[in-house]
Amino acid sequence: MNSDYKKYVEDRAKRSPCILNTLKAFVVGGLICCIGKAFTDFYSYLGMEKDASQTVSTVTLIFLAGLLTGIGWFRKMGKFSGAGTLVPITGFSNAITSPAIENKTEGLIYGTCAKMFVIAGPVIVFGTLASSIYGVIYYIVEKVM
Repeated sequence: MNSDYKKYVEDRAKRSPCILNTLKAFVVGGLICCIGKAFTDFYSYLGMEKDASQTVSTVTLIFLAGLLTGIGWFRKMGKFSGAGTLVPITGFSNAITSPAIENKTEGLIYGTCAKMFVIAGPVIVFGTLASSIYGVIYYIVEKVM
């Protein structure tokens, strides 16, 4: 019985075009990175110092990802490219913006603000925890060595 069901599912399962999906993710993710670099170069051209231009470029990418999420284009890009839009800063912006928009009907406090970190909250918590543990281990190793 189990083997019959397994064969039935395998016959019906849609095959994923792995190479094509990987290529799309690579191209779109690389394009996002190139756009970020172009913003950095543009801000440097305007006279900003390197550190400032990199910071403003990051903020620009965060803003644009939030804007594209708000108007529904980020989801379309994600459907096309899969993981390509998850370049850390734009993916994080989308992860914050999406729940905030979806829950705005529940009000500013209980909707937008409370639900904003539903997706990104665990990433922040475990990222902070992992980096703290790594820092303690690094400190101990440096003191002993």
